Amino acid sequence: MAGLLQTVFVVAYMVFAPIFGYLGDRHSRRAIMAFGVALWSITTFLGSFIKHFAWFAVFRGLVGVGEASYSTIAPTIISDLFVGNVRTKMLALFYFAIPVGSGMGYIVGSLAGAAAGNWRWGLRVTPFLGSVAVALILWVMEDPERGQAEESQIKPTSYGDDLRSLVRNRSFMMSTLAFTCVAFVTGALAWWGPQYIFLGLTLQPDVDITIERLSLMFGVVTMVAGLLGVPLGAWLGTALVKRFPRAHPVICGAGLLVSAPALTLALLLCEGYFYLPFVLVFIGQLSLNLNWAIVADMSMYVVIPPRRSTAEAFQILISHMFGDAGSPYLVGVISESLKRSLSTNPSEQPSQFVQFRSLQYALFVTCFVEVIGGVFFLLTAMYIVKDKQKVDRAIAEADGQSREPTHRAAHEAPASED
Repeated sequence: MAGLLQTVFVVAYMVFAPIFGYLGDRHSRRAIMAFGVALWSITTFLGSFIKHFAWFAVFRGLVGVGEASYSTIAPTIISDLFVGNVRTKMLALFYFAIPVGSGMGYIVGSLAGAAAGNWRWGLRVTPFLGSVAVALILWVMEDPERGQAEESQIKPTSYGDDLRSLVRNRSFMMSTLAFTCVAFVTGALAWWGPQYIFLGLTLQPDVDITIERLSLMFGVVTMVAGLLGVPLGAWLGTALVKRFPRAHPVICGAGLLVSAPALTLALLLCEGYFYLPFVLVFIGQLSLNLNWAIVADMSMYVVIPPRRSTAEAFQILISHMFGDAGSPYLVGVISESLKRSLSTNPSEQPSQFVQFRSLQYALFVTCFVEVIGGVFFLLTAMYIVKDKQKVDRAIAEADGQSREPTHRAAHEAPASED
């Protein structure tokens, strides 16, 4: 049921993402984002007072609706303000929010909950930051024209044409499948990682640690891995892409293929060591974070400007539907099933060792999924150059067509005056 809460949030997030993607390509992105962040903040705060599980789950779903509006549209605004390597850097700055925000969530949630003696106070802190975000969106943020940075003159097409084009875009589809694996792993580890490490450490005879302190340590590791991993990925992409045009998907694939053995070792060594699992989790998350800014950049430059909000929404839908919408719940179900098979007496409460071992085996699924994601990123490298060239040609052709009547009128004007 704990994993189900996260599933409800992500299902609402992914279902509403295509709606906001459609609106984001056609209406005011500022208004949509302000509405989403306001909804997100209000429902987080109100949900903290609800004590019935079903209604609490409903409010978690409403939080997902609010987040869908923001995360679907924000990267497209950045893409319309910057091009080339500058865009990659700006997207890296934006995508700090995921690992760093997650890490701060563990830290603030554990500190607020410990100080108040009630975990609900962790939810009551964040809405104040949300109100600041709404104010910045309404009165400070710029909402550029679609394709402004690239001086694109491409006109929007129908929603059906947008979807058909995206499905035929091999780079976009392969990177979306790879990012689905990233979402699967991120969702499962964020939800079950602290609990697993806590179970492993408490099996050691000389270790005395609380879940609050463990969450704080896990949050620090997550935040530092994000602070280093996201800009490192952006820097590698910027440094290598000019000499090696396929660098972006290769970096992402390599990151996942490095992360998989690091997380596997962390899972295996958790019951025998104290600090080593945190070091390995740091390495695994650092490698995983290499891809955040690069994946967003790839998704933008292989899709024409008036189709990018729809592309972002489509990627969110697929990656969360088959990724973190189900991974926390799936890991929980596998763990519960293994508890029964590992227990000597299934009718009794499973021992702490059985709980640890069952969750360990369930989390091994994430390591396997990382390898699959790495393969999909390497497959993306086969098509990325050609698909980017198609977008560049489409922008150039649309620009040429828009200038042609102007040039014709300029040549015809003197004759008409005569």
